[in-house]
Amino acid sequence: MRRLTLAVALVLTGAAGACAPKPIVARDPVPAPAPGLGYVCDSRPLVLNAYETQCEPVVREPSAVLSAKG
Repeated sequence: MRRLTLAVALVLTGAAGACAPKPIVARDPVPAPAPGLGYVCDSRPLVLNAYETQCEPVVREPSAVLSAKG
């Protein structure tokens, strides 16, 4: 009986310690790009299946949305 209560006490303390009072929220330090910004990338192969990639930011052309009732 004593082993059972010891096991239950250990499980309860472990469960209480798993809930942090202030949870850690991960945030990306680099903000997302603007909706009108795109990237043009160029890749070239190197030795041993490696690639070198160069990306340049470009402004996207606004897209037109057409709708018609039919």
